[in-house]
Amino acid sequence: MPSIGRLRYIDVPAGGTERPRGTLLLVHAFPLHARMWEPQFALAERGWRIVAPDLRGLGAAAGDPATTSMDDYAGDVIDLLDALHVESAVIGGLSLGGYVTLALLRQAPAYFRGIVLADTRPQADPPEAVEGRKKMQALVREKGPAAVADQMLPKLLGETTHNTQPAIADRVRALILSNAPEGISGALTAMMTRQESESLLASIRCPALVVVGDEDTLTPPALSEDMQRKIPGAVLAKISGAGHLANLEQPARFNEALGQFLDQRI
Repeated sequence: MPSIGRLRYIDVPAGGTERPRGTLLLVHAFPLHARMWEPQFALAERGWRIVAPDLRGLGAAAGDPATTSMDDYAGDVIDLLDALHVESAVIGGLSLGGYVTLALLRQAPAYFRGIVLADTRPQADPPEAVEGRKKMQALVREKGPAAVADQMLPKLLGETTHNTQPAIADRVRALILSNAPEGISGALTAMMTRQESESLLASIRCPALVVVGDEDTLTPPALSEDMQRKIPGAVLAKISGAGHLANLEQPARFNEALGQFLDQRI
């Protein structure tokens, strides 16, 4: 995995016969890392360079100090774009990656050629969610990433995936286990202290895609429907047979929705 300073990222060059169409930057979910986007690398054949960073303290960046805020993550993504000399990109994220994307939008909207918000929400954590994150921090300190995987896997994947695709559950568990406890704990701190981003939605002026698995129980479809209504001109794509990790559970359907957005709106 290439790195610039402490920034680790996957960089898939644009392929196919088309001329390069630009950069698609994808930010990963919690508690995973950039390798979760491997099924989407096929979109490089449509002429898109795909960049997928490991957030601070996670994945290949596990040796780095863990973050303490969503703005830290967003600042790292800005640093990466600048280091790669990318002046504008289609920027998107799933779950935690969506929170980072919205924090980046707050800091530096000029970088956005388009925005993709997948299985995420714009609201800040309510008190009960903060307490749940604190309990998970204690769990990862005491028992490690395996205990986090045991607790989260039933919620991360939809019923269809659990019933018909056990290999996906194994893949997600492996991604979680490859993270350091400190990175997981830091991400929990960033999530529980993040600002609300709902007030930003009406100001979004770039093309926007909202994606959600129709079996997502962590960020249910109703939240994505509301988010799509509040973003001017946004497109909503519901991925059938997918839970919270729609890009991994139904990659062909996810890629079709994302590819259509890139072809028709960007």
